[in-house]
Amino acid sequence: MEIFLEYAWVLLVLIVLEGLLAADNAVVMAVMVKHLPQEQQKKALFYGLLGAFIFRFVALFLITILVNYWQIQAIGAAYLLFISIKNIYDQKFKKEEEDDDGIEEHSKKGKGFWPTVAKVELADIAFAVDSMLAAVAIAVTLPEVGNFHIGGINAGQFGVMFFGGIIGMILMRFAAQWFVKVLNDYPDLETAAFLIVGWVGVKLVVLTLSHNKVGVLPHDFPHSTTWELIFWGVLLLIALGGWFTSVAKKKKHEPHQ
Repeated sequence: MEIFLEYAWVLLVLIVLEGLLAADNAVVMAVMVKHLPQEQQKKALFYGLLGAFIFRFVALFLITILVNYWQIQAIGAAYLLFISIKNIYDQKFKKEEEDDDGIEEHSKKGKGFWPTVAKVELADIAFAVDSMLAAVAIAVTLPEVGNFHIGGINAGQFGVMFFGGIIGMILMRFAAQWFVKVLNDYPDLETAAFLIVGWVGVKLVVLTLSHNKVGVLPHDFPHSTTWELIFWGVLLLIALGGWFTSVAKKKKHEPHQ
């Protein structure tokens, strides 16, 4: 009974952790699918997360190998930073240079349904490494159940990680749908959303620099209270600043009654 309660408690902690991670991840997903027609947005999120789920499931079996490759996190960081910088640049400069037809053509280029699905999958793969490392760090504190191991991890610990990850992805999908609705209602919030994408990229940069084989930052720094306060504090400031700015702009452009 005691071991059951211990496993149930850790599973609850993992669900909360995945929920927190899903919040910033969902913003990235929402920004990526926002340009699609409304009926395709849910499909893109579903197919993208389905492919990402398959990756996560396979990665759980290989986690003891994947943790040795800091390059995976580095690629994820570079990918998110590129998305953030490119889209903010496009919003601020290219829209001023193109006429209406040019903008429409530019917005469609490389942004079809399946390319968007692929981008969602790539982004979630970048997030997966971060969340799985955190899940492993928590799950391995549990007492082992039996002698059966999966991917170098005890079967009981593996099961907790697996179910925690599934619930986290479900939370991410519904959170992403909500963020898409918010972005449609407040279009000017998109710049703040892309800033958050870039900040999440910085988070992966920190994770890369603290890898054992890189060693620029202390190994435990990404999961320290100091970094968590910095990360969530800056993310909250970006979100609140973007929200108040977008609300003010929307009111300014609304016709006066």
